[in-house]
Amino acid sequence: MADMLARRRALLGPNVPLFYEDPVHIVRGEGVWLWDAEGKRYLDCYNNVPHVGHCNPRVVDAICQQARTLNTHTRYLHDGILNYAERLTATLHESLSTLLLTCTGSEANDVAMRMAEGMTGKRGIVATDATYHGNTALVSQLSRSNIPEVGFGLGDYIRHIPAPDSYRNPDTGGAAFAAHLQAAIDNLEAAGHGFAALIICPFFVNEGFPDLPKGWLSEAERIVRAAGGVLIADEVQPGFGRIGSHFWGFERAGITPDIVTLGKPMANGHPVGGVVTRPEIMARFREAFRYFNTFGGNPVSCAAALAVLDELEERDLPAQAARVGAYAQERLTDLMSKHEAIGDVRGEGMLFGAELVTDRDTKEPATALATAVFNEMRRRGFLLSSLGRARNTLKIRPPLPFQEDHADMLFETLDDVLTELAPS
Repeated sequence: MADMLARRRALLGPNVPLFYEDPVHIVRGEGVWLWDAEGKRYLDCYNNVPHVGHCNPRVVDAICQQARTLNTHTRYLHDGILNYAERLTATLHESLSTLLLTCTGSEANDVAMRMAEGMTGKRGIVATDATYHGNTALVSQLSRSNIPEVGFGLGDYIRHIPAPDSYRNPDTGGAAFAAHLQAAIDNLEAAGHGFAALIICPFFVNEGFPDLPKGWLSEAERIVRAAGGVLIADEVQPGFGRIGSHFWGFERAGITPDIVTLGKPMANGHPVGGVVTRPEIMARFREAFRYFNTFGGNPVSCAAALAVLDELEERDLPAQAARVGAYAQERLTDLMSKHEAIGDVRGEGMLFGAELVTDRDTKEPATALATAVFNEMRRRGFLLSSLGRARNTLKIRPPLPFQEDHADMLFETLDDVLTELAPS
């Protein structure tokens, strides 16, 4: 391990992120399981990239068969991208009928913001203060915790508003959020940048997935429309049936975005991202920007993405996510009654977790405990993480084939770990 870490630093440079105090050397995956180089098995309770399971046979076969036949770019005609576009847009609101494929979610969000500029003629973007949307020069400015030390001044065009927090600062009906949004729009207009778009994850995953009722974003949506802006929904985490009750996070939120951005789970690990939008927005973008992506929409990527849609439909994995997610909530709630360190339980479908606190009355974040818990869980063969503004919310986001018996294993071990690390 020490030799591999030294090689990594020498070959990849310093400060390349790794999970866990003791990094895991993963060599094989299958379904919801991963194995390290020493043969130890881990239950994957974190990765949304293998959306339909690690090394899913249908996806692997689709990639291999297409790679044997043809792989090129979209300047040649090919049925694959058209078939995928038809299948994907059929799952969305009827207004969202055109698709642009990229290789990553970062690229997708970068394109979305250029679409907003092309459509509005303005450059100002509003995001929450605890979000993450990717790594391009512009998109990286959206994350308050990821702002680079040097840049091109692109942050001047960004305004951040407080992320919702249903546990500490309940915002009934979303009125406070909407007021902050209006103030940010007014500020952008006064600065001469104008308002182009609000970009959000409709489930606010990185913000700690607060418990928000359907319709909570309705006033924010109205304000965006009234200001002549574009509403961008980043569905990289909640999309493709992960939350169970709806195929898309924006459906659960009760809003209709102008642009939807997609990424990690689209092709189960094959590098695919995408942007779906209204025809007039796509046409304006194509006219205003010369955009071409060599690998975006290639036949192999489209074959992999189509196979993911087939798996989701034929195995009815969103319904399974809803069922198992409800069971997981019950198990977490039972743990909450036993462990004072659990201050709140939240989530839906295959995206759930518990916020850890040092005191339930003060709701003081137990950041150190959360870090200790997910590291100890890793040592016991369970992979999860933490997030939120204070990184004290355990983030459990398994591949969709995750079942009730996997949840039992997870929560029995979490019970033991909390008993050991945070005795009540």
